[in-house]
Amino acid sequence: MAVSTATTPTTSSLSFSHLSFFQHKKTSFLCTKNSIVKRKCEHRGVHVKCMVLEKSSAAEAKKTKRQSVYKLQTLTSWLLKQEQDGIIDAELTIVLSSISMACKQIASLVQRAGISKLTGVHGAFNAHGEDQKKLDVVSNEVFSNCLRASGRTGIIASEEEDVPVAVEESYYGNYIVVFDPLDGSSNIDAAVSTGSIFGIYTPTDDCLLDLEDSTTLDTVEQRCIVNVCQPGNNLLAAGYCMYSSSVIFVLTLGNGVFSFTLDPMFGEFILTQENIQIPKAGKIYAFNEGNYQLWDDRLKKYIDHLKDPGPSGKPYSARYIGSLVGDFHRTLLYGGIYGYPRNKKSRNGKLRLLYECAPMSFIVEQAGGKGSDGQQRILDIQPVEIHQRVPLYIGSIEEVEKLEKYFS
Repeated sequence: MAVSTATTPTTSSLSFSHLSFFQHKKTSFLCTKNSIVKRKCEHRGVHVKCMVLEKSSAAEAKKTKRQSVYKLQTLTSWLLKQEQDGIIDAELTIVLSSISMACKQIASLVQRAGISKLTGVHGAFNAHGEDQKKLDVVSNEVFSNCLRASGRTGIIASEEEDVPVAVEESYYGNYIVVFDPLDGSSNIDAAVSTGSIFGIYTPTDDCLLDLEDSTTLDTVEQRCIVNVCQPGNNLLAAGYCMYSSSVIFVLTLGNGVFSFTLDPMFGEFILTQENIQIPKAGKIYAFNEGNYQLWDDRLKKYIDHLKDPGPSGKPYSARYIGSLVGDFHRTLLYGGIYGYPRNKKSRNGKLRLLYECAPMSFIVEQAGGKGSDGQQRILDIQPVEIHQRVPLYIGSIEEVEKLEKYFS
């Protein structure tokens, strides 16, 4: 609709239900009911409110939104970014990449366990006198091989091995890696979630293996043990990989907790959660209550308290998978407490300090939670032996502190 020079257009005479053009010298303004930006356009001294659609801005916004759908950050690119920011060095990047590769291989083995005849007992015992599952043995070999091949690992210590091992092929490596290659392997035959747990330390100078040295292997092993027996406070990095409906890799470098999910389409871990924070309190507890009668009376009172509906009329919910990684991951996301206490049969509980309790406690503290043996912080405990066991209570800070009051 052209604007007459004889009359002043009124608001009522302008219909915005259709496209209209106002000509002013050489400038055309597109006016529409659904336009984005309001402007004033001047026509012979008369100000007319005009709706102007900036097509270029809308197109750019749409383009940006479309690009964000495909912008994925892989674990590899994330690690490189941490290296660029000076949080880790190139060698630790390589070690963590080798661990992620081991986890991918183990995930494939777990998913094909029934097909590949990898279910059932291997027929041997591990360092703790426990029956080894076939996948325990295979997973341990996969983890060890990936760490050796990295060329950056000096010492490796596995829950499945009697003693730590100095990696001869890469004895200049700067890192110690402790790991449980397949936590919850007793659940494999039932296809219940399992996982791998790891922690990374720097060595002291007591275990630099020199192939030309006449040092006996026993002495080397003793030096390795000294290096590995470090408190959790010394951890540089820790994480776990959970093999379930999704393969999830959770990692901390001491600056927050990050979660990556394996994309089966192209075999890469993709960043899916940043700076995970565990709720300060929760209404879920995970204990094996089949051992209730074997527990300390103080722990029984605590559990009875959780079951009491109280004024709210809602007791805590019990959720126990029997796989540390699975139970811990749920607790990390939803809050609450997981516990594996000592009992009359296992005076120090069942979980290993180096391979399970310390790495998980490092992760939970980075997420704002707490790990305790009931009386002291897990990360403060100085290991006195490689396969040392300790009770573990881990989860939301308020829930763990509540339990500690029962033991005080």
